[in-house]
Amino acid sequence: MTGKRVFILAVLIASSFFLYGFLAYVYEFFPYDQLVNAKRTITPQELCEWNPDDHPLVFQTDVKSLIKIKSEDDIIKKRDALVDFIWVGNGFPSTKLPDLVENDISDSRYSDLKNLQRIDKISIIMDYNVNSIAYLFLAEQSNENLVIYHQGHKGDFINGKDAIKSFVEQGYSVLALSMPLKGMNNQPIVDLPNHGIIKLASHNQFFVLDSPQFSSIKFYVEPIAVSLNYLDKMFNFKSYNMVGLSGGGWTTVLYSAIDDRVSHNYSVAGMYPPYIRQMLLLHDVNHAVWFTTAHYERDVSALYDIANVIELYVMSAYGEERKAVHIFNKYDSGARCGEFYQTYEESVKLKISQLGKGTFDTYLDDTHKEHIISDHGLTVILKQMTT
Repeated sequence: MTGKRVFILAVLIASSFFLYGFLAYVYEFFPYDQLVNAKRTITPQELCEWNPDDHPLVFQTDVKSLIKIKSEDDIIKKRDALVDFIWVGNGFPSTKLPDLVENDISDSRYSDLKNLQRIDKISIIMDYNVNSIAYLFLAEQSNENLVIYHQGHKGDFINGKDAIKSFVEQGYSVLALSMPLKGMNNQPIVDLPNHGIIKLASHNQFFVLDSPQFSSIKFYVEPIAVSLNYLDKMFNFKSYNMVGLSGGGWTTVLYSAIDDRVSHNYSVAGMYPPYIRQMLLLHDVNHAVWFTTAHYERDVSALYDIANVIELYVMSAYGEERKAVHIFNKYDSGARCGEFYQTYEESVKLKISQLGKGTFDTYLDDTHKEHIISDHGLTVILKQMTT
């Protein structure tokens, strides 16, 4: 066969494929569905749709059986066990104070905040030289209450500026923190006997630090405890309330479970239990990376052997005049979406009612499609904090 004939044959074959593909697209016959579905991105609206038929495994979990807490004594025991696990027998750091406090600092990023008296910078240094930089935004006209604002994996708490601004304008002082290794926090270089020289840049690297003598979970919660110790000593706030977004919502739940100095806590787009997270992963390959990287804190099984996620919800809400509120964005682009909290909501409420102290509530925000604390969400939080 001559080269000319080969060329003509190739053109005819290519043209046939093109014509067939064109007709398949126009008249939607095979392989139209396969091609469309292969390219199709699952939207947040579809992923988050509340349809038991689409997510049967979620509804097979017996949530009530996950809650082993029967009394206040059980909560105390679990809280003590969590403290023992996090601080490895050294006890809650009730007397530890910040390494450095700088009063009335200047940060032009917050120069437009109204009702701001000053910003104090709080620095805390922990094991392996991992640090935490917190800002204390003191309200000029103060209602004498404090909000602890905790940013998630997105980075610096500057990303929560709108929330910080809203709280300060309403008379709340704000203690703002970022997750370890994020924002203004450092990423130290450590020399580990069994691993060599490593720069700590990702939460998943914390696994190499963990041992029977150390838990990296302390990096998430110790900065809050130490900062509150300082505030206890230097100020007379009437209450401490905590608000966290995403990974900051996880921190909010865990910290409120171990320290009852936090009165009200609000987790926004925060911690779903594993049986829900698994469903979201299976149905959304586009968000698979969200479930598999940089989230060490979700996978420390020894922590959840002491108190599983549902029990942490109960512990964070339990106590005199204490309240826990979970806010979920219905169409959250960060895959913490939908109304799946309904699978555990009533079980947690029932347990709190049986224990006789505290309040647990949920709220669905359908006003947007982002992984944020929306203006509407802030309105809900501010209203809840005054009731």
